[in-house]
Amino acid sequence: MLEYLLDVTSRGELSSVLLAAWQKWWESSLISNLSDHLVGKDPQAMRTGQRQNKGMRTRLGCLSHKSDSCSDFTAILPDKPNRALKRLSTEEATRWADSFDVLLSHKYGVAAFRAFLKTEFSEENLEFWLACEEFKKTRSTTKMVSKAHRIFEEFVDVQAPREVNIDFQTREETRKNMQEPSLTCFDQAQGKVHSLMEKDSYPRFLRSKMYLDLLTQSQRRLS
Repeated sequence: MLEYLLDVTSRGELSSVLLAAWQKWWESSLISNLSDHLVGKDPQAMRTGQRQNKGMRTRLGCLSHKSDSCSDFTAILPDKPNRALKRLSTEEATRWADSFDVLLSHKYGVAAFRAFLKTEFSEENLEFWLACEEFKKTRSTTKMVSKAHRIFEEFVDVQAPREVNIDFQTREETRKNMQEPSLTCFDQAQGKVHSLMEKDSYPRFLRSKMYLDLLTQSQRRLS
């Protein structure tokens, strides 16, 4: 039922009133179901259910407010909108098209790409890649082990709250790496996700109204 609603809403075939009503019913129903099914479960299971609930609410909220205003990046840049736009030059925004890695090296590029991925409900790919980059900076062995398991449980494991799209072999190889975590234990999975974004999401981002509008806004400030 949910996938059907996501599909027809993306095509503009479901009214915002109907979606809002369904969202209200779904949230009340889910709260009841969580109460029934999580009784007696461990805290980790409860946290997982809460994350999944939050993620689904975000999806529904995005769809119910879907409009051309989604093309405005000022709401998602990692700074106050006006200050962020003033700092972002046309040259910087244009360079994002040079390569995917150039985009990922720029904080506003990452913020813009994240906003785009949210419209496609695939932001978990970027979040996983960023988590791996941060993980590689870990110096404490104790912290490294706990971080590794947290990343695996959140992004890599089967039915993880924000499961990324990787093949079975890569998933199982990463699982084996959890026996003795190291700073390179996610390299294979991170590489697969990077490749997926580079070949799939990144080209669509460069063609998107979001990116084109951002270029236009930055150019207007120079005129």
